[in-house]
Amino acid sequence: MRIIAGQFRGTALTSVGKGDAGAHLRPTTDRVRESLFNVLMGGRFGDPITDAVVLDLFAGTGALGLEALSRGASHVTFVDDGRKATSLIRENIRLTRSKAATRIITRDATRLPPCDSDPATLIFLDPPYGKSMGQKALDSAHHQGWIAPDALIVWEENAAQQPPTGFTLLDTRKYGDTHVTIVEPA
Repeated sequence: MRIIAGQFRGTALTSVGKGDAGAHLRPTTDRVRESLFNVLMGGRFGDPITDAVVLDLFAGTGALGLEALSRGASHVTFVDDGRKATSLIRENIRLTRSKAATRIITRDATRLPPCDSDPATLIFLDPPYGKSMGQKALDSAHHQGWIAPDALIVWEENAAQQPPTGFTLLDTRKYGDTHVTIVEPA
């Protein structure tokens, strides 16, 4: 795993290795991440990355948030409650020397605390596949004030997702067994 583009381009991220079977770590592959960022920067969504406030839910290794930071986002908040995941995120923040522009919340992404900073304009939602946790996390983020009115939400799952009440579907993409659903607040 590596950062694809931007100021950290080519930086190798910490390997998940054997990881923690209970943590359900399933990092977004470099190929899928590159395709996803090409879609985001392809013009249809304007420029959702430059100066973005990013919320990376079920952050895992932090690769999605760090890719956004590398490409010009101003700040990333990573949320994951896994011990192995938060260790990987910390190491990847160290490797990219991006501590000043990042924050880690060690908490279940479906039970977020109230937002105490600027709401996110770009949200990555990559829950464990098939466990119906994505909608719960999105609901929590919405109710706790984490989502800006003009936010773009990128939701990775093993199947295309229907936007929950209060959100509008913008796009869906399929990359192998990964489905990406892009929604925005209605």
